[in-house]
Amino acid sequence: MSNKIYFLSDFHLGAPDYATSLQREKIIVEFLDSVKQDAKEIFIVGDLFDFWYEYRKVVPKGFVRLLGKLAELTDAGISVHFFVGNHDMWMRDYFPKELNIPVYFHPKEFERSGKRFLVGHGDGLGPGDHGYKRLKKVFRNPACQWLFGILPPLVGMGIANYMSRRSRIRTGFSEEVFLGEDKEWLIIYCKEVLKKENFDFFVFGHRHLALDFRLNDSSRYINLGDWIRFFTYAVFDGNNLVLKSYKGNDDIIIRN
Repeated sequence: MSNKIYFLSDFHLGAPDYATSLQREKIIVEFLDSVKQDAKEIFIVGDLFDFWYEYRKVVPKGFVRLLGKLAELTDAGISVHFFVGNHDMWMRDYFPKELNIPVYFHPKEFERSGKRFLVGHGDGLGPGDHGYKRLKKVFRNPACQWLFGILPPLVGMGIANYMSRRSRIRTGFSEEVFLGEDKEWLIIYCKEVLKKENFDFFVFGHRHLALDFRLNDSSRYINLGDWIRFFTYAVFDGNNLVLKSYKGNDDIIIRN
């Protein structure tokens, strides 16, 4: 019986090179194939691609195995949701039209089996990181997207791939280190939200950190990790939301 809801994020397909990305893509497709018998819904919570831009008549080549698997899932009646991340924020209508997958640009509330979820990629939330927040406003500006779109795809994708590589070089491995309750900006964000309304589960990506954090007696924050090193995902069975490793390395998950 199809009754489970799966959450996963941060595939970064395309990085760091074709061969490595293809190997990772095959693992993701294998996972999706393994859950299709009991999945009711699947949430992909951002940074599926390391970069994505939809020209009016052109989309980046590659990723056909994953895109085909997503089409197979939606054709079978499994609802798939996609939240844009900071690496694939320039989504347009390709996913809704070709794959029947809605695309969300902001965190969104869902209620399932009486439980309230707030789901989003997680970038730009909480305190600090003002430089990125300003940059995000520029990138989300329709005029900026139009200007990028008038560049020939060869030039535009070349610039984008360069910037993506620079982003990874700057970030290094810092995103995988738990900063502590008082410094994790998404924990701070969740606590601020809870002052106004209650959610049973906050589900985010972006941090490349597999984290299950209890905010209070009735609310938890789940960060989904990634499919670069951790291969982690969360599954909701109608009552409990559990963070797991597809590779069986559950000891890498930080829990409190």
